[in-house]
Amino acid sequence: MKNELPEFLQKVVDRYPQVWEKYEDLSYTISLVDGLDDRSQKLVKLAIAIGAGRQGAVHSHTRKCKKAGFSNAELYHAALLAITTTGWSGAIAALSWIDDELKEL
Repeated sequence: MKNELPEFLQKVVDRYPQVWEKYEDLSYTISLVDGLDDRSQKLVKLAIAIGAGRQGAVHSHTRKCKKAGFSNAELYHAALLAITTTGWSGAIAALSWIDDELKEL
């Protein structure tokens, strides 16, 4: 999985492996909390990345959502829902980042 990370992040992981390990442990622990199923967690994380305006995270979570079986329409819809929360420009930016991965628009 590490080889799927952006090149710079791979360098950070190589230099600080303990930090990455603890980050991964925290992510795993949080995923086990009673509440959302794994598939729903992936869509929520995409939505959080959209709302936070984090381009790299939107790319990453778009790929993870596709692997979890979400349709392109569902992922574009997530970005469109952001229009009334984050504003037009934030949502359009997120749409473009999602489209970087899906190449449908």
